[in-house]
Amino acid sequence: MSAEPLLLMRGIVKQFPGVRALDGVDLEVRRGEVHCLLGQNGAGKSTLIKILSGAHQPDEGTITLGGEEVRLTGPTTAIRLGISTIYQELDLVDGLSVAENVFLGHERARLGFVRQSEANRATRELLTRLGHPEIRPAAEVGRLSPAAKQVVSMARALSRDTRLIIMDEPSAALAHDEVANLFRIVRELTSQGVAVVYISHRLEEIREIGDRVTVLKDGRTAAVGLPADRTPTSQIVSLMTGRTVEYVFPPRRARPAAGPEVLRVEGLTVPGVVEDASFTVRAGEIVGLAGLVGSGRSEIIEAVYGARRSSGEVVLEGRPMGRGGTAAAVRRGMGLAPEERKAQALLLDQSVARNITLAGLGRYSRLGWLDRRRESAEARKLIETLDIRPGDPDRPIKTLSGGNQQKAVFARWLVGERRLLLLDEPTRGVDVGARAELYAVIRKLADQGIGVLLVSSEVPEVLGLADRVLVVREGRIIHQADATDLDEHRVLDMIMKGSAL
Repeated sequence: MSAEPLLLMRGIVKQFPGVRALDGVDLEVRRGEVHCLLGQNGAGKSTLIKILSGAHQPDEGTITLGGEEVRLTGPTTAIRLGISTIYQELDLVDGLSVAENVFLGHERARLGFVRQSEANRATRELLTRLGHPEIRPAAEVGRLSPAAKQVVSMARALSRDTRLIIMDEPSAALAHDEVANLFRIVRELTSQGVAVVYISHRLEEIREIGDRVTVLKDGRTAAVGLPADRTPTSQIVSLMTGRTVEYVFPPRRARPAAGPEVLRVEGLTVPGVVEDASFTVRAGEIVGLAGLVGSGRSEIIEAVYGARRSSGEVVLEGRPMGRGGTAAAVRRGMGLAPEERKAQALLLDQSVARNITLAGLGRYSRLGWLDRRRESAEARKLIETLDIRPGDPDRPIKTLSGGNQQKAVFARWLVGERRLLLLDEPTRGVDVGARAELYAVIRKLADQGIGVLLVSSEVPEVLGLADRVLVVREGRIIHQADATDLDEHRVLDMIMKGSAL
């Protein structure tokens, strides 16, 4: 590892409407080192790497690469300068082959014709170098496993003249033996002078693969250049907590009296993801699932909803759910607000009213005809109840802010009788000002007797909203406790180290 810095980022500022995502961040990365970038969700890591990859432009600050100040005006500029990014949500094209993905944007061509045999040969060499010669260059990427897709994304990064590789949660989809192979590849790269910015929530990985650590907290640099192998875990966790962003939660209720059991889950197992999860949710109770991305939190919710194949028992109001899938879940009184509301929950070109009434259209139809007046009237009531703005049921929902779109998703599940709401990252992509409104809505629904099962990557959000917290790590529920008996530091320690304190 060279002492000379390859990358210097100084005073990086990035402002979005309603939030200052980065507020003077510094980062120094040396040639041939693995520099670990740590911080909770919302700390600014994703924004920083998007600036480094050219996807965002900083409002203030300087970037120096190889001793020269640079302006990364777009992803192609970053790639041309030798910066490659492997995102957690891989940006591969499923319909293309492995080789076509590896050389996408810099195809092996002559006189305008792609030389496919040459691309296949070069791809095979890269995959062999990465320890996965079994992946065929001609295979369609969409048919590969998540781990194989990760390897293809790494091959694409190595197909260019790369000086700096950014890896965003690269081990999230990998099995234990595949993580060992990943580390082998990273060490090979750094031995050749390539620098790696490695982002992970797993502190045991940081100690094994990292050289130095930078910690972000609330868009600011909390620590720079800590030695990865000698900095105590307690110090890192401390640097990541103690936030300045305000979470304006509704006043905490006195612990609600035990209502009737709405949901009972026993021995829930999703092969390869979740193992033997058991818990309950009572009427009027908010139960929070706290854990890292990839820990199995979302899969637990999806399995309860019938959207994933699973074993074990899911009992709603004393009756097993059986094999009816998501349609049965909706009929029985469950509702799901998924993590990706735009891709998974909303019809963006349809009206606010249609998005609200979507799950209960049968209530407004007679002899096959839809009573639009009745549908609109019901939507107006829910718009008023949840204070969705602007309050026009005929307005296209894509014109609403993220917070008001999320309220519309909540409103959908208030049509008819709901017993249980499953909320996966309910404030993702919502500005700070709108969060307090969503928190109030969630608490109001629970006060009406609805059971709520909540997933959030932000530990303060889970602790501030939930009555009871389940800590999830690597597919297992390792601890359950009342929210008032936990604090942020303790929960982070459990989900990172795997020990229930």
